[in-house]
Amino acid sequence: MTTKVRFGNQHPTQSVILPYKHSLCQKAIDYYEKTGRKCYEWQINLLEPIMAIDDDGLWIHQKYGFSIPRRNGKTEVVYIVELWALEEGLNILHTAHRISTSHSSFEKMKKYLEDMGYVEGDDFNSIKAKGQERLELYKSGGVIQFRTRTSSGGLGEGFDLLIIDEAQEYTTEQESALKYTVTDSDNPMTIMCGTPQTTVSSGTVSAKYRDKVLFGTSKYSGWAEWSVDEEKDIHDVEAWYNSNPSMGYHLNERKIEAELGDDKLDHNIQRLGYWAKYNQKSAISEGEWRRLKVQSLPILKGQLFVGIKYGNDGTNVSMSIAVRTLSGKVFVETIDCQSIRNGNQWIITFLKNADVASVVVDGAAGQNMLAAEMNDFKLKVPIFPTVKEIIVANSSWEQGIYQKNICHMDQASLTTVVTNCEKRNIGTNGGFGYKSQFDDMDISLMDSALLAYWSCSNTKPKKKQQVRY
Repeated sequence: MTTKVRFGNQHPTQSVILPYKHSLCQKAIDYYEKTGRKCYEWQINLLEPIMAIDDDGLWIHQKYGFSIPRRNGKTEVVYIVELWALEEGLNILHTAHRISTSHSSFEKMKKYLEDMGYVEGDDFNSIKAKGQERLELYKSGGVIQFRTRTSSGGLGEGFDLLIIDEAQEYTTEQESALKYTVTDSDNPMTIMCGTPQTTVSSGTVSAKYRDKVLFGTSKYSGWAEWSVDEEKDIHDVEAWYNSNPSMGYHLNERKIEAELGDDKLDHNIQRLGYWAKYNQKSAISEGEWRRLKVQSLPILKGQLFVGIKYGNDGTNVSMSIAVRTLSGKVFVETIDCQSIRNGNQWIITFLKNADVASVVVDGAAGQNMLAAEMNDFKLKVPIFPTVKEIIVANSSWEQGIYQKNICHMDQASLTTVVTNCEKRNIGTNGGFGYKSQFDDMDISLMDSALLAYWSCSNTKPKKKQQVRY
């Protein structure tokens, strides 16, 4: 008795595809099948929108990104497009994060040309220098170059098709060097393929691109993914079939069972396509910060300690407070983050109406002006921390999180900044501060909170004097 083969989900679990009437995908599939290989159904479903064109023959999607869990054959989709582009005489740049990945793609494409009946030397030539490989198809003039990505690679060169393989490792510096390489083309296209970011991924471009496309804020762009929207049990077989379209082809349950380990998050990211809603490489992880969350406002003791940070770019100023709780922890909360153009009156108003123990202000952009205004209103003289004290404050913040001495109520703005930050060097003796991993997240929010925490934790609560007779 023959067992019926079960296939994985052949359609993306989430996608954004612009309307189109025509696609060049069948021509690309015909070229590919000359190698003796056949396309999977899901690959055809993905190729159709990628190669969609308008009435003028221009790509519907000038940029198209897709994410599929590992070992499903996502790069095979790219090879199909590249074979078509070679046959059509286009200039292609295929980039990858690792030399081994780039070289493997070169070897694959060379093999495909040979399987199509082309002979090296007679029909095409190849340059095999690792990290700088190249194939040229004589009859069409099509050229494909294989590179490993750097912050300067590709500058000064022009291409019709740009491939970003291992897109989870694609950094903003690399994007700055590569995104202009297709500008001069009459019909440019960029394809990004990869998996969601893991704990060791260095790139941020693909995640930001995904967010923009899904929220409808990126023009001429498309996206497709096979994923789960929440973490699943690693033994959830239905989730395997949902997120892995090549199940039933070259991937099966037995192979996935052999992968299973103890790391649930890693399994969800790499096998189920889960996009964590925080940055995996943040210096302060989402898990560490969430452990400090309280469900309701704790009982507070004593006065408020205020931290004020003027951003290094001179754009915003943030204010946060810290106060001791009955249980001995320090509760932190951000009051606001406003443009410096709004002036300091909102800060002054808060300080006048609150029971404040001390105010710590950092940032050359406005601290002296604020001090003068506080003096005019007869408020307490603020503390201007030295560089040494700033280093201590940052270290104190880190220790407060690790030792669970801090608590908070999960303010969305503060949580977003805290769980998307990385360390930066301060001074020459190993001191550190923090910086945001994204341009639209202002680190001054967290800096103000950590200044408030430092001031509060450094001040010992006053004990009532007891008189005995």
